[in-house]
Amino acid sequence: MERFFKLKELGTNVRTEIMAGITTFMTMAYILVVNPGILSGADLSFTSVFLATALAAGIFTIAMGLFVNFPVALAPGMGLNAFFATTIVTSKATGHPITPEMGLAAVFISGIIFFILTVTHIRQLLIVAIPDGLKHAITVGIGLFIAIVGMKTSGLVTILVFGDGSTLLSMGNLENPSVWLTIVGLAIIGVFMVLRVKGAILLGMVVITLIGALPGVDLVNFSSLKGADWAPDFGELNFWSMDFADLFTTGLLTAIATFTFVELFDTFGTLVGTANRAGFFKNKEEGTKKVGKAMFVDAVAVSGGAMLGTSTVTAYVESSAGVAEGGRTGLTSVTTGVLFLLSLFLLPIALLIPAPATSAALIIVGVLMVQSVKEIEFTDLVIGIPAFLTITIMAFTYNIANGISFGIVSYVILAFVANLAGDKKHKIHWLMWVVFFIVIARYVFVGSQG
Repeated sequence: MERFFKLKELGTNVRTEIMAGITTFMTMAYILVVNPGILSGADLSFTSVFLATALAAGIFTIAMGLFVNFPVALAPGMGLNAFFATTIVTSKATGHPITPEMGLAAVFISGIIFFILTVTHIRQLLIVAIPDGLKHAITVGIGLFIAIVGMKTSGLVTILVFGDGSTLLSMGNLENPSVWLTIVGLAIIGVFMVLRVKGAILLGMVVITLIGALPGVDLVNFSSLKGADWAPDFGELNFWSMDFADLFTTGLLTAIATFTFVELFDTFGTLVGTANRAGFFKNKEEGTKKVGKAMFVDAVAVSGGAMLGTSTVTAYVESSAGVAEGGRTGLTSVTTGVLFLLSLFLLPIALLIPAPATSAALIIVGVLMVQSVKEIEFTDLVIGIPAFLTITIMAFTYNIANGISFGIVSYVILAFVANLAGDKKHKIHWLMWVVFFIVIARYVFVGSQG
């Protein structure tokens, strides 16, 4: 195990890696319930999607650990699963029905496209093409993004909707047990981290869960374990339930294009952000090589998830929780993947983890990722403005792809103008021009919601 995962070389050990893997799993465990809840709105059964979610996350996260030696976990993507369900519902309403089976076919095709882009090294070139300042901005943006996810999930932050349809973030109800338990959780994890307690995030989540079971709080109910159904029914799995008959219908082609675009940048942002946080880019060549390999597994996972019966499988930003706990090798991913497979039999226990425990962990991880902001040269406005747009738009639009898109477009424009003015220090890789026009076309033809 030491030799296979290169533990000493990467400055870690078995205990640290396992703890990191458990932490990543606990911050991602919500997807086991949330994904079936969303996709059941697209006429897929809750049980079938739960099985597909656990299997896809388990199999492909283990593959990431074994074949890439990278501490990144994969699971059906939030946002992409909502788009999957919304696309189907909207299409039915407009009289051009896209069935769940057709939607899964669209996901499968997008995975093949990813594989081709990876084999031709186009996806890997993005790592070389994008300036370091924007890479750090992506890390910071993802940090804010997952912090907002944590705050929103716990109720610490709520969204106010006005009569004209506009929205505004606001403080949640502090009398809500979920809100104040999240605040207590932040304090607990924060204290553990200041005291440099090993496994601070994981230990904090355990303490929060126990507090949630206290009388008067009642967010965790251990009595739910009595009489629970522990054995999974694999007969419910929608394996290879795809319909390719209407592949070239307008609605399906649009779905394929949207899945491809969003996944391209979401995965890139997550892999680069996690690799940055883990310190892999201290050696640029090695970091680029590792992320490139990870993209192969990610591409296979997209089509593999569709075969199992779930929407797009992608690298998860919550992997940063494990990295923050010291995870540096694929053993972290293998641990997380095994826990996802075990969750097939332990769903009642996974359901015990309250939202405040996960939310507090995500907010703390956000703090750790935002530290990369010090690497951005904001005084150079050719980098500073795109970096700022990447960070703020990613967080405020609740969309990783939007932030990266605006960052790339603004950088190409500003760098081009600076070069015309005689400042030749800002290089524009040819691929940046390609992505620039793709991004523009995406917003023109697909729109801001696609």
